[in-house]
Parts: sequence; structure tokens; C-alpha cells
Amino acid sequence: MTRPPTAAQRRVIDAADPVTGRLRGTEAQLAALVKRGLAFRHPRPPHDHFLTPAGHRIRESAPEADEPAAPADTPAASASGVFAARIGGEEETGVGPAVRTREVHSAWQGLLELRRMTNPDGSVERPCGWERTHLVRAAALALEAAGHRPAARDSAGRESGGYKVRATPQPEAVAVRDPDGEALRACAGTLERAGWQVSEHKEPRTGASYLLASPRRT
Repeated sequence: MTRPPTAAQRRVIDAADPVTGRLRGTEAQLAALVKRGLAFRHPRPPHDHFLTPAGHRIRESAPEADEPAAPADTPAASASGVFAARIGGEEETGVGPAVRTREVHSAWQGLLELRRMTNPDGSVERPCGWERTHLVRAAALALEAAGHRPAARDSAGRESGGYKVRATPQPEAVAVRDPDGEALRACAGTLERAGWQVSEHKEPRTGASYLLASPRRT
């Protein structure tokens, strides 16, 4: 079982920026958090460090008193601590709404920063290369960050209404579906504002509306 952070590490985590999760601390402190899966180092200058979703959850929790210090080689967080945007149709998770909102907001801010650092003109209004190679996740993150509700399944397999983002045979295009026409049109507006080209289509057999969305290049 992963041990809790030391008191010094906890102070660094608690002092992180409340929105972006940007960290301040010594190189040794930050490196230890990275090794434990609680922080990551941005690959581009100025190489700032940010909390991972697992790090955000640590900050949400109450500190545990009188815990012994964790060894330096504590393993990184498990795969369950890795953030993934909800594409719709997943089972409900045990993550609380407040924690999830923070995770999504932090991920969206990180994506905007990635746009700024990797688009040649530094634009945050246009998708970057990472989004073009992770189309479904990128579109889903834009929707979830804007407050749209993904479709979800409960433990009995019953599915609630909400958006679903899926890959398509078309290059650089995803399909977005939502049984609520008004919600679908709202998804279109969100994706357009996030830098995607969007068009509405109808399923040939059912007549149900869906969106095709592609990341803009200009």
C-alpha cells in the first residue's frame, strides 16, 4: 500500500496552486513527489512541476498524524491515479464531484499550457499536436471541462443520458452523440470554442443527429 507523504512533502502539496496544481519546493522535494506519482515535471521550459490527479487527491484528504517517513524508493501511484477524460459510457466511479471537477479543470489548464508551448505561434485557441493524436480523449476533455455530462453506466448496467465521444473511420474526426438534441447542440458550441470544426449529421437508418468534430489547423 502506498505510504502517505512526509510532513515536508505534505506542506509542498498543500501549498500548490489551487487551480493549476503548480508546485514550489526544492529540487529534492519535487523529485521525490515525481517518483511517488504525486507530481510531474513539465517537459518544456521553464520545467515547472504540477500535481498529478493522485497528488490532488492527497491534498483533498486530511493529513494522517504520526506516520513514519516514506522511503525514497516508494513506487509511483497506480494506474487508477492516472487522469482520463470521460468519453461517455463508462461505469460510475467512486471519485466525488468536487475532486473530479478539480481534476478536469487542472487537466484542461494543462492542455491549454501545452497548446501555448507547442503551437508554433503560441496560440491556445487552436488544438495542438497531442490533441490530433488523442482525438477522442481531447474532445472529451473539452466537453467535460465545459461542464457537459458524459453518459454513464451504473453497477446494474443501466445507462444515463449524456454525451459519448467515439473514433470514426475518417482521419482526424470524432463522432459526438447525445440523445438530447439541445445538449448535442451545446456540445457543438463548446467544441467550436475549443478550436474544433464541427458539423451536424444524421444517422441514415435511425435519423438520430450526431456531430463530426475535427481539430482546426488554422
